[in-house]
Order: sequence, then structure tokens, then C-alpha cells
Amino acid sequence: MAFFDFDGTLIRGDSLPLFIAEVIGRHRTRLAFADALRSATHRHLRGRPLGADFRGTVKAIVLKRTLRGVPLAVAEAAAERLAQRLRWHGPMVEALHAHRDAGRTVVVATGALNVYMPALLRHLPVDHLMATEMEVADGHLTGRIVSGNCVRGHKADRVQAWLAQHGPFPRTWGYGNHPSDRPMLALLDEPAVIRIR
Repeated sequence: MAFFDFDGTLIRGDSLPLFIAEVIGRHRTRLAFADALRSATHRHLRGRPLGADFRGTVKAIVLKRTLRGVPLAVAEAAAERLAQRLRWHGPMVEALHAHRDAGRTVVVATGALNVYMPALLRHLPVDHLMATEMEVADGHLTGRIVSGNCVRGHKADRVQAWLAQHGPFPRTWGYGNHPSDRPMLALLDEPAVIRIR
């Protein structure tokens, strides 16, 4: 049983701004993130966060302001374009294949969005995906997260629930980056902190 983070582990960098740039363009994406940082700062100073922490609030604001009203078909087309542009981290991709070749179940647990992750993982032997799920209404994204932001403590909770439901396993492995994946890695027998240079 092997769990892999995605951003900063299987790929270099963060897939979310890359995906949003495919939807609305790079310039508007940069402006949206800068504006979200300002808005999140004001919200936290007033004690009105939208997420579990500052980064979660920034993410919630960005998603609402950039993806609300986007047709699902447009988002899926953007995901297909993004799949051609990713910079994969070779050693981790090889490790994923090695676990699968050894007959182990492979799970990707990521804060990235369920809207685009299936397209990005299509060529990898992944058995299960845990991602941040976006709300869809009438074929359009609402910009709202519906399952909780699948990062840090929430990701660890989902991994723990998955292990309880599908286990026990004789041995578990985990790969993630520091510090955001520490809670998940602490649950596993063979944790590995990945630092991409």
C-alpha cells in the first residue's frame, strides 16, 4: 500500500496555478492570486477565514474568483492541455511504478482538484485518487470546495479513514513534501519526505 502526494512530489511545482492559467490565462491568474493574498490577509485580521488556515483561505478565494461559472467541459479541456505541460519528477514516477509492479495498491492523495487530476494521472497505474472536490451545478463549476481542502490535517484524516476501511495492510509507504505532508506521512510505516532540487 503506497500513498503519493502530487504537487512537489510526483511533479515539480504546483499544478493549481498552472491549471487556472489554462482556464483564464497567465496574466489574469497572477492578478487573481495577488488579489486573493490581500483578501485573505484582511479576512484573517478580521477573524473571518474561509479555510482552515491562511493558505486555505487564499485557495478558497482564488477558486471562487477564477472558476465560478466555468463550464465543466472547458475545465476538462484545460486539464488535457495541462497534462501535456507537466514537469514530472522521474524518481517518484519510477517509485510509483515499482510499487504497482510489486502488486501494491497505489493511492494519490493531493490538494489538487478532482476536476483536472484524472487527466493528469491517466498514464499512471493509480488505483485510487483523493483530491479536493469541486462543486458542479448544471454543468458549471461553482468555485466552491465541497469535500474539504485535501491538504495537511484533512488529507491525513482521509488517508486514515481509507486505511481503516480497506486495511489492514502488512506494510504502508508514503511519499510527500515538507512540511505539508507530515501529518499523512506520520500514519505510514515507511514515510519519505521528498525534496525536489
